[in-house]
This record gives sequence, C-alpha cells and structure tokens, in this order.
Amino acid sequence: MRTLIAVEEHSTFSAAADAVFVTHAAVSQQMRMLEEEWQVTLFDRSRRTPQLTPVGRALVAKAKEIVRAYDTIVPSVLGDAGFQGEILLGAVPMTLTGLTPLAVRHLKDSYADLHVRIFPSLTTQLIAQVDRGAVDAAILSRHRPLPPDIEYSDIALEPMQLIAAQDVSSDDPLELLASYPFIRFSRDAVVGNLIDSWLQESGIRVQATMELEGLEAISSMVLAGLGVSIVPARCVRDFNPLPLKRLPLPDGAPARRLTLAYRRDNPRLPVIEEIHKALLEAVRIGVFKQTPQKKENAT
Repeated sequence: MRTLIAVEEHSTFSAAADAVFVTHAAVSQQMRMLEEEWQVTLFDRSRRTPQLTPVGRALVAKAKEIVRAYDTIVPSVLGDAGFQGEILLGAVPMTLTGLTPLAVRHLKDSYADLHVRIFPSLTTQLIAQVDRGAVDAAILSRHRPLPPDIEYSDIALEPMQLIAAQDVSSDDPLELLASYPFIRFSRDAVVGNLIDSWLQESGIRVQATMELEGLEAISSMVLAGLGVSIVPARCVRDFNPLPLKRLPLPDGAPARRLTLAYRRDNPRLPVIEEIHKALLEAVRIGVFKQTPQKKENAT
C-alpha cells in the first residue's frame, strides 16, 4: 500500500520506485499483486504511462488512512511516553545550518530520550510527506493554503535581501540587479518562485547566469565576484557568516514564511508543540553557535 500511495504521489512507476527504494520491476509486481488480491483494476495500462482508474484513486485514499493508522498505532497509546523514542521531522534545506540544529539542540536539552530524525526536502515534497504520515511534522515555506488535514504553526518571516561582494561600489539593490550577473535561486523551491515572481511583477530584468539550489553555494558564488543574488535574511544566522554586502529590497518585496506543518490527527501533538516552542526559541536567540559535544549514555 505504501508503494501504491507513492505511485499516486509521483505519477510514474519509476519515480515511485525511487521514493520507496525498490526497483521499477518490484513496483509493477506489487501493483499486480494488489490487483489480484483485491480483484479490481487499479491502473489503465492502455496508455504509455499507466494511470490510476477511478477505483484505484478511491483505494489510494483508503490506503493512506490504513498506512497512517498503522504508523501511529503504538504512539497513539503511549501518552507521556511519546517524548521517548523517535520522531520524524522534515526540513527545507536552507534551515539545516541554523534554525533546525539549534531548535533540535534545545529540544534534546529538555527531552534527552527523544530522538529526532531529520528528512531534508523541498516544500512540495514535505507537504506530501506530512499528509501521508511519512514524517510527523515538517519545517517548510508556506506560500499557499495547505491540504485540509494539515495544521500549521508559523515560525518566522524572513524578508528577502540582495547579497553582493563587499567591493561593489553601489548600495542600491535595483542598480546592482541591473548592472551585475544574477545568480538565481532554484525555481524548484518556493523561495525561487517568490523571487522570480517579484522580479517579473516589478518589471526588473536580470541577466541570469546560473541557477543553484543551496544558499551556501549561491553565497560562495557571490563571494567569488560572479554576480549578485536575492536570498532570505535567515531568522537564525550562522555564527561566522560569509563577508558579503547584504542590502534590503524595496517595499513590496516578498518574504519567506517559515511554518511547522503537521497533521491534526497526529497522536504526538504534544511533542510537535514542544518542537514548535524549540523553533521559536531558536529564532529568539537568532544565531547558531557551536557547543561542546555531549557523549551518548552507554546502554
């Protein structure tokens, strides 16, 4: 059933195989086994890419309920013991060097027996993982209404800023955008789409020379004098940030809204609430500093 859900979410058998870590042939075999066991036709195979039938789509919805119930059967009866064991937290990559580690450190200080597994991904994929219960909660960029079963608690609003090498002569972001090559934030990410939409709506023409995913990669290119870029002003800064010129954008520029998303029927809501508190505390501190490493207790 997890494979069936993956096929529905990723549209093809090949993409589903990558998502559940099996071969394309194994996906095809599992789907035929389900059809034989349930005595229904799940896929219309007359097309080049098999498509779910109406019955198949209805069964996917039921399969999601069953998988979610199976995944939460033990936590649902644990009560206070939910603060022990493992919780799965998704996170957009840009939070992995500041906000997420600082928040998890605060959480571990209060709940030493709680183990947080981090799953990095982009916002669209994280929403799907939260919706189907693959992760308990996810730190993502909220830009449009979430699915009806997903709740959210906002963390921070990060305004966009222009970054440039320190030796550029101007402090006018619009002048720099017109004069220097533009290093574009990947449009596969919510942030990249926000920036691109603002540039188009504002009539700002840029000479894009490259498109990168990671903030660290973009910042390094800017530091090397290869162009300028627009990135979020992170709510939790690195302890030793790169020496770049950082300029606020004009009024009306977009901002990234960081949110903790989770299903309202997740039985570990008390833990998720504590994660949110830890995230807010990390934002209050505002800077990530290295701390001495703690040794794990021998078991």
